[in-house]
Amino acid sequence: MGMSKSARLLYILNLLRARRNLNAARLAEECGVTERSIYRDIISLSEANIPIYYDNGYKLASDSFLPPLNFTVEEYLCLKTALESSPLNKAEPHRETLKAAWAKIEAVLPERVRREQRFHSPATHIDITSTQEEKKAERFYSVIENAISEALCLKMEYDSVNSGRSSRVVEPHFIIFRGRAFYFVAYCRLRREFRTFRMDRVVSIKPTDEHFRPHLGIRPEDYFEGSWEIYKGEPVDVVVRFTGPAARLVRHSRHHPREEVEEIDTDTIEYRVRVNGMDEIARWILGFGDQAEVIQPVALRDRLAEIGRYFWRVYDGSTPPQ
Repeated sequence: MGMSKSARLLYILNLLRARRNLNAARLAEECGVTERSIYRDIISLSEANIPIYYDNGYKLASDSFLPPLNFTVEEYLCLKTALESSPLNKAEPHRETLKAAWAKIEAVLPERVRREQRFHSPATHIDITSTQEEKKAERFYSVIENAISEALCLKMEYDSVNSGRSSRVVEPHFIIFRGRAFYFVAYCRLRREFRTFRMDRVVSIKPTDEHFRPHLGIRPEDYFEGSWEIYKGEPVDVVVRFTGPAARLVRHSRHHPREEVEEIDTDTIEYRVRVNGMDEIARWILGFGDQAEVIQPVALRDRLAEIGRYFWRVYDGSTPPQ
């Protein structure tokens, strides 16, 4: 989904003020259109009495469209890092919006900041890894976002990891980037409860004509409270004893808002946390191998023991001890 012509014209103006020597090919690349469209846009801007001329690239004859922003170099670089690393860059509707917003910011930079930032290399770099199939997720982002804004029910076909493919009608409440992917939370009429749906597991989706009344108590600020990452379940108190490098790693990191760490000795800690559901934390504990032992609950010990017996059968070939 590209920009509208009016948005593109404003974007071109901001680009021309912020940068030098932009030709039609470069403008076309920035705007995601053909060079022919850029030529038509330049004509439209000229007809609107905006002074544009060509001299080794398109330029503005006047530089007085917007007053400069009173940014420091540090503020400018911090904002640039934040916008460039935003997960919204992975969502088609917002990628172009962020791109246009940044062009506006660059267009009104004070000349002092514009000069100084050339000699400052940002010290902080943020890389937010996404595990989702982005092209697939992008197809439905706008549909879901619009349905949330208009409180419209959605009919979708969804491919669940646990239960496979099914058709259902949902009432979407919000979209969130969490655990390296975009999800949306909706009331599922098939399961008769709120569920979390991963965007790239949607097979097909379309809005219905039916409106729903949003549940006021469902908010992204507290919906995932108690979850290890994404999924919810019955609250359970987990105690894990970590030793060696795992103890040092867990001691100096924060993994959950409700966690407590007790130091047993210099090489051993006990980690306590109350979490909703055991599946996600079980996978986390498995990653520490023989440096982690679940003390409680018994159900989690049994689950990991069963996984251990599976590994024994697969990698050793003999019958594991019971």
